[in-house]
Amino acid sequence: MNDGATIANPAATFAKRLNWQLYGMPWSYFVFFSVAVVAAAFLGRLPGGMIGAFPLMIVLGAVFNLIGDKTPIINTFLGGGAIVVIFGSAAVSTFGLLPKAVLDNMAQFMKGGAFLDFYIASLITGSIMGMSRKLLIKAALRYLPVILGAVAVALSLGALAGFLTGYGAQKAVFFIAIPIMGGGMGAGAVPLAKIFGEGLGTDPGVMLSIMVPAVALGNALAIICGGLLHRLGLTFKKLSGQGHLMTIDDGQAAADGAKLEKEEAISLDDLDLTKMGSGLLIASSFFVLGALLNMVFPAVHGYAWMILSVAVAKVLGLLSRKMEICCFQWFQFVMKNLTGVLLVGIGVAYTDLNEVVAALSPAYVLMIVATVIGAIIGAGLVGKLVGFFFIESSITGGLCMANMGGTGDVAVLSAAKRMELMPFAQISSRIGGAFMLILSSVLLQLFL
Repeated sequence: MNDGATIANPAATFAKRLNWQLYGMPWSYFVFFSVAVVAAAFLGRLPGGMIGAFPLMIVLGAVFNLIGDKTPIINTFLGGGAIVVIFGSAAVSTFGLLPKAVLDNMAQFMKGGAFLDFYIASLITGSIMGMSRKLLIKAALRYLPVILGAVAVALSLGALAGFLTGYGAQKAVFFIAIPIMGGGMGAGAVPLAKIFGEGLGTDPGVMLSIMVPAVALGNALAIICGGLLHRLGLTFKKLSGQGHLMTIDDGQAAADGAKLEKEEAISLDDLDLTKMGSGLLIASSFFVLGALLNMVFPAVHGYAWMILSVAVAKVLGLLSRKMEICCFQWFQFVMKNLTGVLLVGIGVAYTDLNEVVAALSPAYVLMIVATVIGAIIGAGLVGKLVGFFFIESSITGGLCMANMGGTGDVAVLSAAKRMELMPFAQISSRIGGAFMLILSSVLLQLFL
């Protein structure tokens, strides 16, 4: 006997049977709301400000992300949905596929509305506060030198390739090597472009158009190299710990990694709307603190001061565990729901496809290859000195610095068949990426 609800709502039943959802809702609902939003955009009835920008950017982000995640090769080697969202949105802007007033509103929301700063503040504060304090301190003693080694050799080989190709050593370091090692798009290339833009008096969009393909291709190469390093470890067994990072005390490392995962799981199991509100206040306040410190010490960018402030607060335990959970929950909400909005904004406001195409060349690709190979060599060699296996050290401290953050970590470790190293990969993406923002701010003052 048929259920009355089933007869009355066949579209919902069909969606449930397909188990196909977009943005957390059945596809039929998503299509209905999307049609309404897109129709309003073309009819000139889409409101201005964030009330109009948000729904359209959510729709574009969800659709492009689905395309990227379902397209072979792109979903395996090129970063999946994130890349398609950026370049798809850039195509919409470059070719004028939406009314100019609508595109201008989205660009204004990103730039004038400071949505980018809002996202970065939430991401950095929550990701650091969500880490295990013990693992963070322990990593500083042994793992951070590995990251430093990866960065040093990656930037050196990138500079050498820039010099040999005539591109320029400094340009290669700042616009290719540093973005690749910077922890992805949202917490890497985008704030880097803004730091360089403010420091050089240049439109960040121009530099981001150079950085975005470097980050995407660097991510693809990192995934490929993850698989190759796995094969190398099978051939030369002394170089590999077969998934174990440390040659000594690995049991303690595994215990710390398990503790990190357990702490984060507890944070997410106890979701609380009030806690997320507290996390919003704390994250935005750390951003303001960074701006105040930048006013006193202008040589270091406000982003860098914010990162340092959050890290110090975490290491010294200045916030209670409850407040740290608040930051982590707010970060999770923003990351899961607003990352697509951010990537659409990057495509519309900061990415010019004509400049992207003009930047691509054999020399450009060579500098990307040199940077990623340098990350592998630097992390592997320094890792050997501090008691790590070469293969595992190269993967976590090198490739997980050169990929696109969290999604890149999953792809690289999957290709290398070492998913158990995720806690260390997260340190590379979170702390390593934050370190690159600080380093770039310092180097900018010294060399440019």
